[in-house]
This record gives sequence, structure tokens and C-alpha cells, in this order.
Amino acid sequence: QQTCLPVTILTGFLGAGKTTLLNHILSSPDHGMRFAIIENEFGEVGVDEKVIKETSEEQLIEVLNGCICCTVRGDLSKALKRLRAKTSGFDGVIIETTGLADPAPVAQTFFVDEELRRYYKLDGIITVVDAKHVLEHLHEEKPEGVENECVEQVAFADRILLNKCALVD
Repeated sequence: QQTCLPVTILTGFLGAGKTTLLNHILSSPDHGMRFAIIENEFGEVGVDEKVIKETSEEQLIEVLNGCICCTVRGDLSKALKRLRAKTSGFDGVIIETTGLADPAPVAQTFFVDEELRRYYKLDGIITVVDAKHVLEHLHEEKPEGVENECVEQVAFADRILLNKCALVD
């Protein structure tokens, strides 16, 4: 029986501090763990350039502490299957979603794809919340039929990490 690699989905609204948290995890030598990072982004790779060691044309980046980072703009399932061959010796996978992402389809990937279930298990969904702006984002009016991403991110979270608390009275 092969042990499945735990996957954590890191989500949160734009500017909440997801990438800052991820950079801290990658640059901290204290935990002694190696992670494969998947950035599910529309733009540039958000991992701090100071933790990047080398870049390849496959959009696969080796970062400090022996971790790797992969940017996905398309099919997450295919990316995880390609990454599987490179994740030997890793302690887990962290998927950082874009700030506008609903985490449900990302999480659903691990339940609908039988091949992925053999190698990965969804360990949790962490939502980073900006304490100063969370109420504004949660109550933001959206057009009919359009989901509020912040509400979805908080609703699907196993853990909510409240960030930027010093900015709140």
C-alpha cells in the first residue's frame, strides 16, 4: 500500500497574504519539510524571487529547502499527474489558488479523479483572511447568479487564518 501525499489548498481573497505565508513556509528552515508547490494563478509566479534557485521551461521552479514550484493555468489534474514523478521524497503538496478562485472545483479534483486518489489525499483547505477587509469582501454585492468568492473560500475552509490583525482597531 503506497502512502498518499497530503495536499493542502491555500486560498484567500486578493491581498489576504497567501503568498506571504507560502514564502514564509518555503524560506523557514525550522520545519524541515519539503513541499511541492502548485500555484494556480492567472498571472506571474507569486513565490518570492529570493527563494527561487532555478527556472526551467516547463514552468517548474526549484526553490530553497529542496521544494519545487509549478504554475498551473489549465488542468490541475494533468499537472498533478505530471508532478507525481517529481514528488518523490516530498512531505506534501501545497496548492495556492488565485485570489478570485472558488476552492470547491480544486478540492473536487481529488474526489472525482480515481488515479489522483491513489497518489494524493486532500489534507485540508486553509483560507487566509484579511482582518481589515473581510467584512467588506463577505458582504460585497455580486450580480445575480455570480457567487461571492470570499464567501466560498471561507465556507470551504477547514482552517481560517486571520491575517493583518494589527490593522484592525
